[in-house]
Amino acid sequence: MTTKKTNNDVEIISQETVAKRYFETVEYRLRHRLHDGGWSGEISREIFQRGSVCAVLPYDPDRDCLVLIEQFRPGAYVASMNEPILSGSSPWLFEVVAGVVEPNEPPEEVAVRELKEEANCVALDIFHVMDWHASPGAINEPVALYCARVDSSNAEGIHGLDHEHEDIRVFTIDASLAREWLDGGTLSNATLIIALQWFVLNHEKLRSRWG
Repeated sequence: MTTKKTNNDVEIISQETVAKRYFETVEYRLRHRLHDGGWSGEISREIFQRGSVCAVLPYDPDRDCLVLIEQFRPGAYVASMNEPILSGSSPWLFEVVAGVVEPNEPPEEVAVRELKEEANCVALDIFHVMDWHASPGAINEPVALYCARVDSSNAEGIHGLDHEHEDIRVFTIDASLAREWLDGGTLSNATLIIALQWFVLNHEKLRSRWG
C-alpha cells in the first residue's frame, strides 16, 4: 500500500469566483500528482462552495426513540422533476438536524444550537461520531455527524427561523423503525441514511452509555 497523498500533492494555478449570490461557485485551475508519480495536466473545475455542515442525531434513551425533522428541499424538487433517478419523488425530505458552520464557530456548538432551533431539544450530552464529504467531485461540503442525548417530550410542532424561510416539522420514531426504514430502501437523504446505519450498529452501546 502506497503512502496517501496530501494537499502538498496539489498545485493551485488560479482560482476565481464565477458566481456569488445565496451560494458561491469558484473555478479552480489546478494539477495534481498522479499515482505513477508524475503530474496531471491542467484541470479546470467549478466548485460549489457550501462550507462545513454539522448534523446531529438526537436520541432519547429513556423512550428509546429518535428525533427527526422534515422539510422542503429545492435541490430535491429539481431532481424529482428532471432526473431519471428519484423522478417524481417528494421534495419534502426526512432528515437529521443540521446547520452550516460559521467562521470561527466550533462545530459542536453548531450542533447544539441547531438542535434547539430546529427540534426544540436541549443536548443533555453530545459527542462526535464521524466526518465525510457530501459530494467531493463538485461540492465543498464536509459534514460532521454528532449524536446527542435528548429529552424528546417536547420534540413536536413546526420550528425554524422565519428569515431563513425554514418550515421544519419535528417528529419522533421508535428506535426499531430505523432498521425497518434502512431495510425498506425508501430513504433518499444521504446524511440520514448514514446516521441511521451508524445508529443501528451502535444502538446497544448508546443504551449502555446513557443507561
